[in-house]
Amino acid sequence: MAPTRTFSMGEYIERKRRETQPKLAFRAKTVEEWKAWKDELEATIEDLLAPWPQTAPLEPVTIEAVEEEGLPGQAYRREKVVFTSEPGMAVVAWLLIPSDISKGERRPALLCCHGHGHAKDAIVGLSHGERVRLAEIAGYNYDYARQAALRGFVAIAPDWRGFGERSLGYGFPGRDGCNVMFLKALLLGLNPLTLNVWDARRCLDYLETRPEVDASRIGCIGLSYGGAITLFTSALDERIRAAVVSCYICGLKYFALDMGHFCGSQHVPGILQYADLGDVAGLIAPRPLLVESGIKDEGFPIEGAREAFETVRRVYEVAGVLDRLEKDEFDGGHRWSGRIAWTWLDKWLKG
Repeated sequence: MAPTRTFSMGEYIERKRRETQPKLAFRAKTVEEWKAWKDELEATIEDLLAPWPQTAPLEPVTIEAVEEEGLPGQAYRREKVVFTSEPGMAVVAWLLIPSDISKGERRPALLCCHGHGHAKDAIVGLSHGERVRLAEIAGYNYDYARQAALRGFVAIAPDWRGFGERSLGYGFPGRDGCNVMFLKALLLGLNPLTLNVWDARRCLDYLETRPEVDASRIGCIGLSYGGAITLFTSALDERIRAAVVSCYICGLKYFALDMGHFCGSQHVPGILQYADLGDVAGLIAPRPLLVESGIKDEGFPIEGAREAFETVRRVYEVAGVLDRLEKDEFDGGHRWSGRIAWTWLDKWLKG
């Protein structure tokens, strides 16, 4: 029977969603089936995000260093570092190094991913005296890179392309810069999400060069768009040994299709033909994963978050590593919870 004709593009998209059966949605029942599914979906996500940039020597430079003093065990050095991501493009990032690291000691490290807002400065607690940034940091519990350093982790906090010191060219009055830049990139066959996940992986390359870092104990954390970067980077790069994805893992129907609550910086063309975000999160198994979800999050509805988490739970169960999956469903909105994250990260990266 032919579908009822409509003039509505919204109704058309919704019908197409209902008719689409993701080819690689998780259905495995055995460890062998899980491994085969994991390999196929990981390769598919890599292909959907292609093309990837070319690598280049890092050529790192430290351009600023500030000692942040505090109580014993709560001081750190904040370095501004620059390194090459791909030919002709550089990353700028804050690197936080706890002051109590002894000579020759190597600590666990965290790649701390910012979301929309004031980029790397906010997540290291730099407000520059601006009320809007102070409110952002307080409201979202947003200085989780600084919190990481205070807890003894080496922390790196980069600016993603289009944010912070890398926002030049993203300003379009009355327009969403993420969407406009996505359209511009699309003309050249590029994807901003791909480029930022690439930069995240280059941050891992850089951490591996630092004498203070134990490269076998690197984690990744992030809120919102930072959760998107954490999700896809952790799914595709096994150097990340533990991940905390805050207020992002949710069924795409709920926040993207029903609400339009996403932008060109977090777009994976064609993903729903193959999988949803719960499946992507499942690629992190067998490595530890903590999912934070706010019950009152208006951007990522809790019912969609619960549905996605159930998919992740089934992946970890079939893989036989359910003890490495945790959920912090907290009574709050769109923010970094941290309620159990720090003790959880201590367990998996320091233990």
